[in-house]
Amino acid sequence: MPRSNRRRREPDDDSLDRLLSGWKRTEFRRGTEWTVQPISASQAQKDYTCPGCGRRIPPATAHVVVWRADGVLGDAADLAARRHWHSACWRIA
Repeated sequence: MPRSNRRRREPDDDSLDRLLSGWKRTEFRRGTEWTVQPISASQAQKDYTCPGCGRRIPPATAHVVVWRADGVLGDAADLAARRHWHSACWRIA
């Protein structure tokens, strides 16, 4: 099969940023802006407690990490206050 000489399309900056940030997104819930970042099962290496249901999120379980995106104390404080949620618990919260 002959080799194609077409140039490969470079990804635009938005898709590259999204890939590097782990598909992190912003959501609005009850008048508050939240940053939501999915964690794959292979990335989940510790035990967490879901604030939605109070149950354990064991290692190797896909879930989301959530923190305020519009806190008054700044980004560092918001990131320090992040919480790990079961994906289903966050969807219904």
